[in-house]
Amino acid sequence: MEKEQKKATKEKLKPKLFSVLKNYSAQQFAMDVISGIIVAIIALPLSIALALASGVNPEQGLYTAITAGFVVSFLGGSRVQIAGPTAAFATIVAGIVAKEGMDGLIISTVMAGIFLIIMGLCRFGSLIKYIPNTITAGFTFGIAVTIVIGQIKDFCGMKFSGSPIETTEKIGELIRSIGTFNYQAFLIGLLSLAILIFWPKKLSKIPASLIAVIVASLVVKFANLNVNTIGDLYTISSSAPKFSIPDVSIDRIRTLIPNAFTIAVLAAVESLLSCVVADGMIGSKHRSNMELVAQGAGNITSALFGGIPATGAIARTAANIKNGGRTPIAGMIHSVVLFIILILLMPYASNFPMPAIAAILFVVAYNMCGWRGIANTVKTAPKSDIVVLFVTLILTIVFDLVVAIGVGMVLAALLFMKRMADVTEVHGWVYVDDEDTDPDNITLKKVPKNTRVYEINGPMFFGASDKFGYMLDDTNIDVLCIRMRNVPAIDATGVETLDKITKRCRKHNIAVVFSHVNEQPMHAMEKAGFVERIGRENFCNHIDTALLRAEEIERTNAALTVKK
Repeated sequence: MEKEQKKATKEKLKPKLFSVLKNYSAQQFAMDVISGIIVAIIALPLSIALALASGVNPEQGLYTAITAGFVVSFLGGSRVQIAGPTAAFATIVAGIVAKEGMDGLIISTVMAGIFLIIMGLCRFGSLIKYIPNTITAGFTFGIAVTIVIGQIKDFCGMKFSGSPIETTEKIGELIRSIGTFNYQAFLIGLLSLAILIFWPKKLSKIPASLIAVIVASLVVKFANLNVNTIGDLYTISSSAPKFSIPDVSIDRIRTLIPNAFTIAVLAAVESLLSCVVADGMIGSKHRSNMELVAQGAGNITSALFGGIPATGAIARTAANIKNGGRTPIAGMIHSVVLFIILILLMPYASNFPMPAIAAILFVVAYNMCGWRGIANTVKTAPKSDIVVLFVTLILTIVFDLVVAIGVGMVLAALLFMKRMADVTEVHGWVYVDDEDTDPDNITLKKVPKNTRVYEINGPMFFGASDKFGYMLDDTNIDVLCIRMRNVPAIDATGVETLDKITKRCRKHNIAVVFSHVNEQPMHAMEKAGFVERIGRENFCNHIDTALLRAEEIERTNAALTVKK
């Protein structure tokens, strides 16, 4: 078992592209081309919308998707990752641009890229697991809220007298500017929102965001409505990305280190989360350290060619997978197609109405917020996890991501240590001397033929969640028995990990039996509804009882097989 774990931690620092090309076929190339084109069409309005939400010119969103998207696909550790501008960066980038200007953003992004490369080379990819799900969920929801607040102005066609930067300042300005509400802009926003919500239910192959901006543009033009378009507020360029280096000084670097750190951490978390989601969809395994190096190189390239920070985009990666993309070639084609669109069609984007762009960002914010996960955490998780989640969420909205993650991590660590202290106990053992054997030793038990037994030792918490995945490497079994006598405590991530294991077992018609679950883990599982989903009959108080239950399940399966 130790050898398997060590083998899993030894990860190649080699781009996936070089691995998949060994068995590349013409058929897969055709699928990658089709997927790359579709993803590029999806990325077009999103990249423009996210650039505007970030306080930069619309073409800079495309510069990011073209340059960072190509580099990350070429060097990345995932087969299917699509990189580009994402909503997670919008408020951070807008704040940096407002305070430090474009030069400040470029320097910050280049430094962030260097940090990411160092993290990858130092094999820090696995350390991302030490950021709990509650913190990730908290700042993701907080970012979604800030995006929505930032887009209300354009959605309602309002005019601000000032240029607020912080979210709280924007709320105040919205209240003061309520008299400038433009009902025509609001109606265009509602029309766009309706298309974004209902179009995918009928014709999901054609991106709803593209249809929304085209329909809204036509309505505004032919109805001659008083609604701001991108061209009214920005000068759009269709020129190719140009290499440029800003003026750099030691003092400037020192000042911008916190911004660079924020970008690096967020890019690492977002990209690796996207990789994990993609792995689950295609049954693959990404190389986390190589992905960090690629994200670093992609961000440096993006910044030096006029773009903004980039990371793995979960929605575009999922679209790539659903349309047949299975190699990094699809991501590279997506960047090439966007480059062609930039050169030939970018001037037409000046007709996109601002309320339509705001509506797209509303939907992006909704899709990223993860409110269902938060609602489930509130219902099932320990109070300490809930506190960490909401503290992170509120600090993200009121202050910024650096403060939110910093305070959240400290709070999570303190509460975790308290939880461990609360459950630590010393038990008096009754020594059994039966020819110097331990009757509880699993190696002396008679295990049924089609049953596998795993014993977990130590607490199941967010930092150890990746150690249990190998439990179901063998799917040619009837029963998986999990012995938990030495698990003193479990948190929300631990329960989620067990839930994933049991769901995978159900897919392979494998029953799961638990042995000797202690009081705190049992309470957490009951609260989460996990015990009811598995069945109380599959929770046994001793390993002997669990093995008898496994024998019973095997006999039942054998009888059913004979009948068939």
